[in-house]
This record gives sequence, C-alpha cells and structure tokens, in this order.
Amino acid sequence: MPIAVRLATRGDADLAAVAAIVNAVSPDEPSSIEEMRWSDRTYPGGARYLAEEDGRAVGVATVGRIYMHPPEFPALWATIDVLPQDRRQGVGGTLLTAVSARARDARKPELMVRAGEACPEGIEFLRRRGFREYERSKAVRLRLQDLTPPAIQLPAGLALTSLADRPDRVVGVHAVAREAFADIPGGDEPMTVGDIAEFRARDIDRPAVPHDAFMVATEASTGRVIGYASLLLAGGESRRMAWHDMTAVARAWRGRGVATALKRATIRWAIEHDLADLQTGNDTDNAPMRAVNARLGYEPMPDLVTMRGPLFDGIMGRS
Repeated sequence: MPIAVRLATRGDADLAAVAAIVNAVSPDEPSSIEEMRWSDRTYPGGARYLAEEDGRAVGVATVGRIYMHPPEFPALWATIDVLPQDRRQGVGGTLLTAVSARARDARKPELMVRAGEACPEGIEFLRRRGFREYERSKAVRLRLQDLTPPAIQLPAGLALTSLADRPDRVVGVHAVAREAFADIPGGDEPMTVGDIAEFRARDIDRPAVPHDAFMVATEASTGRVIGYASLLLAGGESRRMAWHDMTAVARAWRGRGVATALKRATIRWAIEHDLADLQTGNDTDNAPMRAVNARLGYEPMPDLVTMRGPLFDGIMGRS
C-alpha cells in the first residue's frame, strides 16, 4: 500500500505512536507524552505528522517555530524519524513534503532539521534535497556508574545554592542567561533568551528540569547571580539519563573555574540520584566549554548536525 501521511492528533494514542518511533530511531534524544504535552502548551502552533503503511506507523515528523529566534526568523524547525526497516521507500520524502507545506503556509522559505553523524544516510538524504550544514555540535557523554561524586571548589567570594532552595534567584539567572545566550557560538544569527516569562516557561518551569539540580552561583557579599547550570531529564524509557541543558557564567566571572564548579555540582546531583549518564553538546567553536567537558572526563559521541535548506515539493531537484 502507498504511504499515507496525516496530521497527528494530540490524543494519547497518536502521541504514544510518535514517541515510540522517536525513541526507536533516536534513543539518545527520547520523547514522551508528557514532554509533548508540555511542548504544545509552551510552544503553540507546532504540528506532528504520522506516516502510515497499512495502518502501521512507520515514520513521524514535527515542525514549528524556532523559539530561540524571533518570530520573523525565516525558517521553521523540523524533525524527521523513519523506522530503519521502512527507509528508502519514500517515507522520509513524503514527511519532508508535509512539513514543507506547513512552512509554506507560514510564509517561511526554509527548514532547519537536526541530523547526526551516527546516521550519515540522514545527512545525505537532506543534502540531496538542497540542505547544507548550518551548525555542528560536538556531542559528549559522561558515564556515571562507579563514578565518585566530584568535589566542588568555587572561587573565593562565591556561594552555591539550588533554585529549589532559592527560587527568588530566577531574575538573576535570567540576567546571566541574557549575556550567555548572546555569546553562544554557532549558526549565522545569535540565539535570544526572551523575556522573563518566556525564559521561565522554557528553561525553569519545564517538568523535565529538576530545580534541586538547578545550581546557582552567587557573590556571597551581594547575592548577585553570576552563573548557573541546569539539567534536562530524559523522558520515555531513558529516565536514568539527562542532558546538560545550560551552563552559563557572567562575562566578568569567566575563566575562573566557575563553569567547572557548576558542572561538577550537577554531576554530583546526577550520581546521588542514580542517573546512568549525562550528555551534552557544544558547537565546534565553543572551545572553553568543550575544554571543561574534556577535563571532567566526558567521552566523544557522534557529532550532531543542524541542516538548513529549502522547502521540498516531493520532486528531486526542485524546491
């Protein structure tokens, strides 16, 4: 039977089908019904598509605004996942056509799609359809089994707390994020942190962000926030894994070991809460944070690549 693509509903059955495919294809970036419901509440306007053959789900795509950029940014974010046994049968192209139509309706001329060196055929699939490499991230992993909780040594004059203990530090955390986001290497345009409400919704109040693992460094004499580090717990069946969501230090305090101390604090929390491993990724040009990861023993994983390209109408060689 031909491949049929339909708009996925927000009911449990369709969301479970989406999560099952994502988790099978991208186990290092799992999803869950809870995570998708949070995304729908926080980032309205997105869509998911299910590709089916004879009633069996074989692929899934998502598309929506890139909320790290302003609304006028000329591209939408998209993902495409196809089960390995169902590839090279037109599923990926059909899904790319569907998300392209959504972008066209939103008057966006381009898509940005995440791919990985672990699946080079996915990168080649996009290249053949006019996509180019936009950004490359060096992914790393720290395996926590049998790892001793690391000592935490902050520079003199600083204090460490968690957002769970001091929720009033959110405004100061946002101020640090405004500096840090503007300085993150990668892509052609800097990311934007957004106002305090948007920042809270995305980086603070997300269910997968544990506040007791959200470490905050402050000046002991003034209480001013000068750095923070947070974790993002994986959903689905991979609940013993987390990503470093963000490690940020105010410009005036960089180069003094603050980022290393904050990261050690999140590693200690992860070990104490029986996580199996931590993962993160940094742009190839982000040498300082990559050096921190190397000193802490993180091991290389296949690169993550963001591809940017034109909308696809289902015909090779045209867009």
